Amino acid sequence: MGTDKRRLPHVSRRQILVGATAAGGLAIAWTLWPRDYQPNLTAARDEHVFNAFLKIGDDGHISAIVPQCEMGQGVTTLLPQIMADELGADWRTMAVETAPISPLYTNTLVVDEDSAAFMPRAAVPDFVADVRRWARREWAVRHAVMLTANGSSVQMFEGPCRAAAAQARALLMMAAARRWDVDWESCDTQGGFVTHGRKKLRFGEVAAAAALLEPPDEPVYRSSSADPLYGKEVIRLDLPAKIDGSANYAGDIRLPDMVFAAIRQGPLGATRLKSIDRKAGLKSPGLLHIVEHERWIATVARNWWAANRALDRFAPVFETEGTPISSDGIDKALKTALKGDGYRIVKQGEVAEAMEGRTKVSAHYAVAPALHAPIETRTATAAPDGSRLRMWVATQAPAQCRDAIAAATGLSPSQVTLFPMMAGGSFDACLDHSVAVQAAIIALQVKRPVQLAWSRAEEIMRDIPRAPARAKMTATLNAAGGIDALVARIAVPATNHEVRERLFDNVAPDVAQRSAAGSVDAAAVEGAARIYSIRHLAVDHCPADIGLPTGRWRGNADSYTAFFTESFVDEMAARAGLDALSYRIAMLGDAPLLARCLLTATSLGGWEGMLSGSAQGLACHSMRGSHIALMATARLGEGGLQVEQLVAVVDAGRLVNPAIARQQIEGGLIFGLAAAVGATTDYRGGVATARKIGQLGLPRLSQSPQILVEFLDSDRDPGSLGEIAVPVVAPAIANAIFAATGRRIRRLPLSAQPV
Repeated sequence: MGTDKRRLPHVSRRQILVGATAAGGLAIAWTLWPRDYQPNLTAARDEHVFNAFLKIGDDGHISAIVPQCEMGQGVTTLLPQIMADELGADWRTMAVETAPISPLYTNTLVVDEDSAAFMPRAAVPDFVADVRRWARREWAVRHAVMLTANGSSVQMFEGPCRAAAAQARALLMMAAARRWDVDWESCDTQGGFVTHGRKKLRFGEVAAAAALLEPPDEPVYRSSSADPLYGKEVIRLDLPAKIDGSANYAGDIRLPDMVFAAIRQGPLGATRLKSIDRKAGLKSPGLLHIVEHERWIATVARNWWAANRALDRFAPVFETEGTPISSDGIDKALKTALKGDGYRIVKQGEVAEAMEGRTKVSAHYAVAPALHAPIETRTATAAPDGSRLRMWVATQAPAQCRDAIAAATGLSPSQVTLFPMMAGGSFDACLDHSVAVQAAIIALQVKRPVQLAWSRAEEIMRDIPRAPARAKMTATLNAAGGIDALVARIAVPATNHEVRERLFDNVAPDVAQRSAAGSVDAAAVEGAARIYSIRHLAVDHCPADIGLPTGRWRGNADSYTAFFTESFVDEMAARAGLDALSYRIAMLGDAPLLARCLLTATSLGGWEGMLSGSAQGLACHSMRGSHIALMATARLGEGGLQVEQLVAVVDAGRLVNPAIARQQIEGGLIFGLAAAVGATTDYRGGVATARKIGQLGLPRLSQSPQILVEFLDSDRDPGSLGEIAVPVVAPAIANAIFAATGRRIRRLPLSAQPV
């Protein structure tokens, strides 16, 4: 696994030359760039590196190297479980280490998925698309783009982890076979032992010798196991430490001579620090230092509370160029974009001809910005170390975080040592590295270790939310009431472009927002109407310049496009006087797996069809290899919205750990419920009006519904589980409210206010 053996697609010299121009100046010299990447792991005494994913100690412990950020999704159990199963290890001997920054851990799956957002593949010739894809992957590998995103961890790393374990297993068997003087291929492994008939040797007994041998050219996988770990509900490796409180997050780091910092930042937009009350601020008890930056002020004290109180005394004043961001301005910009020209992202059939001269049915929908609101506020610890800097921070892109720190401090990336930490929730918030950069600047200025933590108010006010959006859905119906032609026009910012500029070019959020304004972004309308067989279909992206920087969020565009599609389909079923279940099934002829999920969910939930006052609603969706159907039971009462039950059926291919899979779906459903009823804020004067968690309208424990999750057996390759449950919750609840009351809600958070 130390050598990069990826194969390149065959491309002729002429195609390279043409593709170089068409794909933006691909440098042929890249083919001469060294591509032999070796593991850069460190090993303790009596510990042996087998490859980039595994180390084994003489005492028999096995360290699984995980290149993804653990933020509650269970990746530090899932990838070790895959490796332990292939290795034939004893689960009790498994440990986890965070991978260092290395090209060997590049997440090329996310690079492929997100890069496609620049332009649909159909827009360029195949060979140019292939060259572009190759160039993107090469660039990503050479820049160690180790993204944790899109719920891709298992999909991306199951193969490499299994291959790494197979390689290590072969080496262990080779070493044991030499002792026994037998053919290594006649050996086996089970429960942490190499076996040959009745002979047994613990992994630790042969680890030192095995690590010195050369593995087979191709991985030799286990044919079967009497007691496989794959598919078992083994105990999560991160669970004991989280239960007893010994798990370390960025805020748990304690270093000699460390001090604590608090920060105050200006409104979102092109903002600068104008003035502070220095005389009053310097009288703050416990204050040690102040650090002024063009865009923020930080105070440093012996404890965080003293530092945060000092900020109030300094009373910083900021000024912002241009019109301050406001909710009214955002909504006006979305309305304007929806009426303007758009870019056709999806086109099948002949929509214009199919709609010409026929009665059209339209509906408008709107969603508000959605906040990440993780339990852990943004936190980072920085420690100067001579000419170097050590950093502890949760990040979903460690190489880019390190590069951002280096660029902001004038250090080289090699002078920054990054220790990626677990995140106390993220939902893609940890793709923003502001807190790491701020902590680094503060630590270098005060010349001692500093821990910076954002207050809850800062976390909410400076959060870069999921984009707000508006949609106009227009359809013509056939004689049976089914959808014959559909146009989905969606006004939303080009978030993907903003994220790329912030992540890879280290530009400020307001600069990235202005740069991306007006750009086409296929990812901004991803998931719109794509699951149904509709003869004539078009999806348009209408770029909106809302002034508010936007970012990635759990479920991304699918979290609102599914609301538009599933709400509109439900409306068309009601208009036709047809049952919402049968109406959907009739359009799922090309999606049998999703249709099966839908039929199973309605069977388990006791679907009552068109029965008046049933208070039941449906929604279904597919994304990244997974399929889900949800039946919700919800009512409006004197106490407001009460969601009584959510019944979800999922086909996500093979499940590495069914318990973790269920946790992911349950968590996604609750996250989707939060977005359906709250998780947002208004904006006034460039800042969010909310300051506390309690002001975000999140559901309380007493408001959580009964949840039933069922997985369909499948031998397909694993699909994504981290995001699939989020998009279906809001439309299913909105459709349930219609079934109960006859009122259509077309706005998120669910509001009776007309769109």
